[in-house]
Amino acid sequence: METVLKVENLSASYRKNTVLQHVNVNIDSGSLTAIVGPNGAGKSTFLKTILNLHPSLTGSVSYFGQPLSKVKKQVGYVPQRGSVDWDFPTDALDVVTMGLYGQIGFLRRPKRSHREKALAALEKVGMSDYANRQISQLSGGQQQRVFLARALVQDAELYFMDEPLAGVDAATERAIMSILKELKQLGRTVLVVHHDLQTVQDYFDHVLLLNKTVIKHGRTEKVFTNENIISTYGGNIQLLKEGQGHVVHTLH
Repeated sequence: METVLKVENLSASYRKNTVLQHVNVNIDSGSLTAIVGPNGAGKSTFLKTILNLHPSLTGSVSYFGQPLSKVKKQVGYVPQRGSVDWDFPTDALDVVTMGLYGQIGFLRRPKRSHREKALAALEKVGMSDYANRQISQLSGGQQQRVFLARALVQDAELYFMDEPLAGVDAATERAIMSILKELKQLGRTVLVVHHDLQTVQDYFDHVLLLNKTVIKHGRTEKVFTNENIISTYGGNIQLLKEGQGHVVHTLH
């Protein structure tokens, strides 16, 4: 399988606090990976650093064997919903169309074909009826769907998503996961910062256990074990067995 992301010896900090230390990981094409770890483990910082949105102290990152600047059109990113100014006066269709600016050009107006692509992406996430709705008037789950549509319209090969399931209703969670699994079936690669440990085994085929550095990375059935989870979370977690060996994880 092709390595679409290679991270070597990556370190990063906020002020004087080291957030990431000597992170090494290879991500293969066509995988759907959960990035899992406790609060403060550096999960969001990891995404921002490899996307050049936060400075690194050490290390290198390559995409498809090249620097990010060479392959930006092949990479999509969905940041945390809380990091966005949802009071900005724009509608859902405009937000999705922004995902096409790499094709349109920042000083050019979108063409009809661009609008049609954006509408198709909104329809895919069940939001076509809200195309002209101001984003401030949307619920949290609806806003998250619009953000997902903005990433989908890029038609990227590799997607990064920072807690896309946080704070959404059950219907939105099912819709988002259905789309992510469809992307995987199409051969795309998706990395998701994920907080609900109970759904990791059902949703993801790979998992990256992160706590400032990589604890373990690999196929979920091999890596997502009690021993590795305890190594990642330390004493802040309780593990309970239920049913057919399914592991339920309850944070203290």
